[in-house]
Amino acid sequence: MSTTNTPSAPDQDGWSGPVAGLARLVDGLRRDVDPLTALPSRVEELAEVLARLSETVASIANRRNAGPAPSWLLAPEDSDETGTLLDQLAGWMQAIYLRYPDGAAALSDCWLWHPDVVEELVWLMHAWSAAYQGAAASVTLAGDWHDRQRPGVVRRIRQNVGSCSRDRHRDRPGRPPLHSGRPDVPGVEQLAEIAGWWATDRDATPPEPALLASEGAWT
Repeated sequence: MSTTNTPSAPDQDGWSGPVAGLARLVDGLRRDVDPLTALPSRVEELAEVLARLSETVASIANRRNAGPAPSWLLAPEDSDETGTLLDQLAGWMQAIYLRYPDGAAALSDCWLWHPDVVEELVWLMHAWSAAYQGAAASVTLAGDWHDRQRPGVVRRIRQNVGSCSRDRHRDRPGRPPLHSGRPDVPGVEQLAEIAGWWATDRDATPPEPALLASEGAWT
């Protein structure tokens, strides 16, 4: 008695027999591989994140290792040293600082007569040098100089001396010149008294402020 082989019914894709099995295998492999197609782009994204993180960490380390900036307010009482510092500052301002229109517009012509302005410009010059020329120079430091440090100095100079001029520093009848010397610290006559109170009895009522001559007598 002969046996008749009945062909298997085709699957939903129209394949039958071994071909259908192979098609299902290929389809399964495709489903396994499809999620991996986005892997290269994910690897690139992670590499970019890692690069930014490394730069941030390096920037923090660089700031810790940055050298100190000289201080105009605490400069040595030596005209050679102060002259050298001002020469360096003027050269840097000509080459860098005054090329920014907002900085040039905010800088009064009497800036040299304002020690606080000179102090601001000196540290800004050294911050620029650290960002662009120092051993730890980096794009991050340069960006911080542009985004935060330089605009901050420009803003403070504009607020503090933006309306001043060289003429205001000249003596005129009935108008003394502006004083730009070191101001007195208020309350120094009671430093020892306050120090003793804070050291031994800070939870108690503090000593009363002494009556100043300018305040007159109690009434």
